[in-house]
Amino acid sequence: MEVAGPVGAALGLAVASGLSLYGAVFVSGLAIRLGWVHLAPAWASLGVLGDPVVLGVSGVLFFVEFLADKIPVIDSVWDGLHTVIRPVGGALLASRALGELSPAAEVLALLLLGGATLATHAAKASTRLVVNASPEPVSNVLISLLENGLVVGAAWLALAHPLLALGVGIVAVAGAVLLTVWLARRAIGAFGRLRRERRTGPPGVAGSA
Repeated sequence: MEVAGPVGAALGLAVASGLSLYGAVFVSGLAIRLGWVHLAPAWASLGVLGDPVVLGVSGVLFFVEFLADKIPVIDSVWDGLHTVIRPVGGALLASRALGELSPAAEVLALLLLGGATLATHAAKASTRLVVNASPEPVSNVLISLLENGLVVGAAWLALAHPLLALGVGIVAVAGAVLLTVWLARRAIGAFGRLRRERRTGPPGVAGSA
């Protein structure tokens, strides 16, 4: 139980960071600052997120991301730019919940937490690419708002109910991997069909000739 709590908090923050690193930092810091959650001694180092400077910077970045995330194509460009930033930042943020670690354990934790963050980031970015294929912008805004809600929920769950966050986080990472693979296969299949159509022409053209 003593180990599961910090691990659950770390995994929850990693999952939230994959959707929005700035949102995870800001929401967590705000909850800590206002006393909505009380940090266990094991991950007291997360208290720095409630620092006014950290809150201010993360809040501004989250606001910029909030706006960019609602604009088709711009959101995918933003996701592309954060393909490295989110996994690295998410791993560093989440690892603070684990307290003091040996050098070997710290490296292992960073790799695993970075992988969890990357999995949720990949699922988010892949989903946005599919949504952006739709000509109307409403679905894009709705998906973005849903992601914002998930960030708030994941961050709160990580800090308030870390044991529950552990189970939910494992399911979320597994689901993110499966979703990314499924969307990738659909994209590859669509690209293959497009190439065949370009070579042979649209269906019915050859027969009519």
